[in-house]
Amino acid sequence: MAENTVIDSYKHGTVNIADDVIGVISSIAASEIQGIKALSGTFQDDVLEMIGKKNFNKGIHIEMNNNVVLVELSVIIDYGTKIQETAKQVQENVKLAIESMTGLEVVAVNVNVVGINTKVEKDGIKK
Repeated sequence: MAENTVIDSYKHGTVNIADDVIGVISSIAASEIQGIKALSGTFQDDVLEMIGKKNFNKGIHIEMNNNVVLVELSVIIDYGTKIQETAKQVQENVKLAIESMTGLEVVAVNVNVVGINTKVEKDGIKK
């Protein structure tokens, strides 16, 4: 995810957006949806998080080609959440956030549900 994409050339220079920036936008947009517990990454992501490095691109894969973006998210959803509705909200929010902030076209936001959060706090509120 360390590549940059030139999105526009102007009289005074060019605008480059790194894939990691698209990943951060996607991560924040997905986490705004009620029912999403977390994004799920690889073992390497989990190790980095344990040693204190925050990885905003955990569970996100971005493909960019000619100012067109494809996003793939791996999420953990809270138990009791309607998976289809939540996934659709994630797709819409991620697409809107990327397109409005960058001007890039998002052709797909694929949501992979890789886990269900079943942990509940003492007050009955989910962690």
